[in-house]
Amino acid sequence: QVQLVEDGGGLVRPGGSLRLSCEASGFRLDNYAIGWFRQAPGKAREGVSSISATDTSTYYADSVKGRFTIIRDNGKNTVFLQMNDLKPEDTALYSCAAKYGRFDSEYRWDNWGQGTQVTVSA
Repeated sequence: QVQLVEDGGGLVRPGGSLRLSCEASGFRLDNYAIGWFRQAPGKAREGVSSISATDTSTYYADSVKGRFTIIRDNGKNTVFLQMNDLKPEDTALYSCAAKYGRFDSEYRWDNWGQGTQVTVSA
């Protein structure tokens, strides 16, 4: 079965850190870009960060630049999202998805995971 499984969410205080993981099963991530997205209650889903397959070029939303880092580990068939200096506005359900090749290719994002909840609160 082809799927992506997210893990690592939780409750953290402002200024804290979390490391999310997106692990693939049923296929190899080597040739796929991985994107992290988030959706807060009542808001549209937004792209947070993504990483291409071969050249490992990356994308970050302006709201997370300098705080989040996307890391590909093909040996573990997993992509991580290191989130530092978390803010209450980062609270959302975080999901990952895959597409072939580069993150900015014409292919659509697919194989969405179920998501992991991140809550930033004092």
